Amino acid sequence: MNSGVMTRTLKARIDWAGRPMDIEYQWLGEDKVAAPLLIFLHEGLGSLSMWREFPEALCRALDCRGLVYSRPGYGDSTPRAADEVWGPDFMHRQAHEVLPALLNALKVDVSANPPCLLGHSDGGSIALLYAARFPDCVAGAIVLAPHILVEELALSSIAKTRTAYLETDLPNRLSRHHTDPDSAFWGWNTIWLNPDFRSWSIDKELATIACPLLAVQGLNDEYGTLDQIRGIAKRVPHTELQELADCGHSPHRDQPAQLISRIQQFFNHHRLHSTRNFDKPQETT
Repeated sequence: MNSGVMTRTLKARIDWAGRPMDIEYQWLGEDKVAAPLLIFLHEGLGSLSMWREFPEALCRALDCRGLVYSRPGYGDSTPRAADEVWGPDFMHRQAHEVLPALLNALKVDVSANPPCLLGHSDGGSIALLYAARFPDCVAGAIVLAPHILVEELALSSIAKTRTAYLETDLPNRLSRHHTDPDSAFWGWNTIWLNPDFRSWSIDKELATIACPLLAVQGLNDEYGTLDQIRGIAKRVPHTELQELADCGHSPHRDQPAQLISRIQQFFNHHRLHSTRNFDKPQETT
């Protein structure tokens, strides 16, 4: 698999869903032991490598450390078992179980030194769920095109992606970023198109988010309307909204310079650059 990044990737072992799993991860700027930590949470078909150069560029601009990883079933992490079907709570489980297990394996003390989270699409929803469940363990959160409820627009686009996976070279393209593209694709696509998922919503869970929060969405997002980030602001009044013109579902790819500039403003305003006594990240092999 071609990672598309220069910094080496590592594996961490966690126990989840009744079995051991290897999680592909990467530290950025790990030598900056006193710098804030920014954790990147990828989209529904994403992985560590699909972020491309964005995490490194953002961490460099913010002068912070970064942690990028592939969730179970994605990238070079342990694939989804052939008989494993994700339920409507799959994002809750990633936020409440997988991410804490990974941080524990890497000995990241989120109680003493809360990190910032940056999540895209499903990863944005996971960031919101983590921040809501563990409000004292997050210094700030940036969510790009997050989902807080299911819209027909998203279901229509996801159905088209299913057709593309069956009829085009999409599996080959995804194989550049996933050891097992079927694991990544069908885990995500099957649950989103399951009728039981239509009623999924995290709207009411957002009220406990206490950290600074920036919600970003493109005006041309093919997977969600502005009701998503505006809905966040209704539940979390201190949310800062950024609506980007000429931008689809991936602000970090469509408008990277503008996005990095806006995140810098967010960090500066909330003093998220403040030096703290972070422990040097621990590696596992």
